[in-house]
Amino acid sequence: MSLSPHSESFSSEDDFGKTVSLRRTEALSSSVVCLPPPPTVKRLTGIAFVYATIVSHDGRAITIDGHRRVLLSGSIHYPRSTPEMWPDLIKKGKEGGLDAIETYVFWNAHEPTRRQYDFSRKLDLIRFLKTIQDEGLYGVLRIGPYACAEWNYGGFPVWLHNMPGMVFRTTNKAFMDEMQNFTTMIVDMVKKENLFASQGGPIILAQIENEYGNVMGPYGESGKEYIKWCANMAQSLDVGVPWIMCQQNDAPQPMLNTCNGFYCDNFVPNNPNTPKMWTENWTGWFKQWGGKNPHRTTEDVAFSVARFFQRGGTFNNYYMYHGGTNFDRTAGGPYITTSYDYDAPLDEYGNLSQPKYGHLKQLHDVLHSIEKTLTYGNISTIDFGNSASATIYKTEEGSSCFFGNGNENSDATISFQGESYVVPAWSVTILPDCKNEAYNTAKITTQTSMMVKKPNEAEDTPSTLKWSWRPENMDNFLLKGKGESTQTQLFDQKVVTNDQSDYLWYMTTVKFKKRDPLLGKTMSLRVNSTAHVLHAFVNGKNIGK
Repeated sequence: MSLSPHSESFSSEDDFGKTVSLRRTEALSSSVVCLPPPPTVKRLTGIAFVYATIVSHDGRAITIDGHRRVLLSGSIHYPRSTPEMWPDLIKKGKEGGLDAIETYVFWNAHEPTRRQYDFSRKLDLIRFLKTIQDEGLYGVLRIGPYACAEWNYGGFPVWLHNMPGMVFRTTNKAFMDEMQNFTTMIVDMVKKENLFASQGGPIILAQIENEYGNVMGPYGESGKEYIKWCANMAQSLDVGVPWIMCQQNDAPQPMLNTCNGFYCDNFVPNNPNTPKMWTENWTGWFKQWGGKNPHRTTEDVAFSVARFFQRGGTFNNYYMYHGGTNFDRTAGGPYITTSYDYDAPLDEYGNLSQPKYGHLKQLHDVLHSIEKTLTYGNISTIDFGNSASATIYKTEEGSSCFFGNGNENSDATISFQGESYVVPAWSVTILPDCKNEAYNTAKITTQTSMMVKKPNEAEDTPSTLKWSWRPENMDNFLLKGKGESTQTQLFDQKVVTNDQSDYLWYMTTVKFKKRDPLLGKTMSLRVNSTAHVLHAFVNGKNIGK
């Protein structure tokens, strides 16, 4: 292991007779990490030491303490729930078979005004990470700092937009300086609390940028240079764990490029030393005002996961595992609701969404039971035609099999080693010993539950609900302009309101002479705008929207 200058290293035996390396807690190494829960600390001559282990990767899997791992993770965004909910949500994730919790970091929530920060209440990132650690799970920290995530302005602060000469996500000095400042601040906060695995904490992976590959084309060479800058900047922060870049096929080494989507079984990493990783397996979708509740079937989610592991995947993260709520004005995108339930295994309020939660838990248990075979076994495949196939993972100790049927309409009968197996349409069967079926993605044995919304006991009927309006608090608005302003076109709303309000009030006056020929005739008000909503009033009367 490599240590920073002026550090001391020792060898010692733990209570089980295993020789381990010890290092001073002050010495941070880019290649030495520790597993949660917090390691036992020994003191020699008054100096604190921790047991150290290595988190790395090869082409098959993330390795922890030199061992390849099957890792199942779930996204839970701390600002979309409350601190009181966090322990229960994370505990249910663990009980559901998760190894890790993944979260974004939301720049505009933490730095609403330049150099003024907020990490209180549901924005207490450190408390959230420590809650993950307390439950004995790993953490995946997606710093970004661009999030997207159906979050207001993708997580970028609007003051950033309003800076002179600003151009987002390219080789623009103003942007890179601000991005580096925020990213460094988050890393330093996490380091101060010893929460990276290199310090004995839970965080085993960190992410820089987010889905930039989806939009980088128009940036041309500047986009390519920007992504190289992101990689170099991240590496310079020396967090001691691997960095990932999702949806970034040209991610420079040592960044690990990963897949997002409904299906990632066909994803191929851009480097043979990068494992096949899925950072966003969409368990459902976000809801829009006036739209139906999005639903992705339990069977399809399970099929996507099993198919991914059948074809060499070893890290899967559910987006979302608990979606939660878009509190305040955080909902972003086209008419997205305050509910961010996402049809996730844990519903908006943290209840088990059955059968999705239970059916996936069973899948996780089976995958964990064959972890060594999946990550070390030699792989062979058999094509039975009509979208049916078998994948065999074989080690000296034994074999595990996946029977996949990608046909959406017809079941498949697979003959294997003298036995016959029926695999339902669009499903995967897992046989840990290549003989006995332990799990099929289309066969649900978990009890189905349905949440029923009822009126509050104090209310006889919903009709007793009363609605009232209140004006926005205008006292502390950081508007760019003062008083009235005259312009011949609509304002750039982000510039004027500085994200302090969703509303701008436009007023114009048209005066007619008493005998004007237009009086008494039908007239039209035309507004050329890409705004989401405009409410039009004439003489104080709402004429439409």
